[in-house]
Amino acid sequence: NLSSLSLYDEQLAPLAHIIFDKRQLFLNQLAPIFLNYYNAISNTSEQVTIHYDSQLSEKNFLDLCIQNSEKDRLVKFTSVGVHKDDLIFQLNGHPVKRVGSQGQQKTYLLALKLAQFDFMQEALGYKPMLLLDDVFDKLDDNRVEHLMKLVDKHHFGQIFVTDTHPERSKQIFNKINADYKLFHIKNGAIEKEE
Repeated sequence: NLSSLSLYDEQLAPLAHIIFDKRQLFLNQLAPIFLNYYNAISNTSEQVTIHYDSQLSEKNFLDLCIQNSEKDRLVKFTSVGVHKDDLIFQLNGHPVKRVGSQGQQKTYLLALKLAQFDFMQEALGYKPMLLLDDVFDKLDDNRVEHLMKLVDKHHFGQIFVTDTHPERSKQIFNKINADYKLFHIKNGAIEKEE
């Protein structure tokens, strides 16, 4: 019934606004770090943005609940609130998924992953292990080189890079004078290359 729902809404409202505020704060801190990593990997003037899209940026949670109560009752689920929030990823003002090349999309993902690494390091108090799985796929040579230089010279600690072409990996690591060890996995056995 509507009176029970309004009681729930009143209890959820402060929590919804706390979640909204925390997400907004997180994104405000993450975005510049992400942007720096994207620019370092791409070495281009591409304009990338992350936007937090929430109904709560326009209206109060309780007002949204009241406004949509009849609709929610008919469809039997809540159509407003922080569970409907989304992150909008853009490249030059357009959705990266729609206009970005595979290399641009992968660069976007890698920049997010590296920004996430920074947050985890700060939260944990130590460097987590960084796994870059099949990282060379879909990236042009320039982006691969910029990425490898970045993770080699930066604060990332121990990094595992997987690749199906070991000669390519060796060539890239040697080109940037990286300190590395190469392991081959064959039929479940791990062999270190000397």
